[in-house]
Amino acid sequence: MHKAKLPPAATLPASAARPITAAALAVDAFIHAKLADQYDAVAASISQGALFRTEAALASLAALVVLVWRRPFVDVFAWLVAAGGLAALLLYRYVDVGAHGPLPDMYEPVWFGDKQISALAQGVAIISAGCLLIAVRYRRTSAVAA
Repeated sequence: MHKAKLPPAATLPASAARPITAAALAVDAFIHAKLADQYDAVAASISQGALFRTEAALASLAALVVLVWRRPFVDVFAWLVAAGGLAALLLYRYVDVGAHGPLPDMYEPVWFGDKQISALAQGVAIISAGCLLIAVRYRRTSAVAA
């Protein structure tokens, strides 16, 4: 019986990738919750503080379910929360998008400690959740090949 060999990016075992993903998402949630009050004044129809609280809630939920419920769609959810948060952080760090519809102008062209930690945590969550997804794909491939 031939078993498909996992690529090096997927060799992080799920037993390690799950808690790493959850911890990284928990750090992201903590920082967004901590900073939310400072961004309530930046508002259109929705305040940036409310968006930070939403990110904190989604990251908290993803951190919990990735530990408790071992399903590929949960891993996808965790990956999407982290990737969406990092994409927004980088977009509003480097591009002055302005206000659009209900979203406020969130351009902030500086790096500071909490932003750097959040970006790092989101990057770690993206990588570790990605390892979970790659491992699932290869387990399915090797099960079909067997």
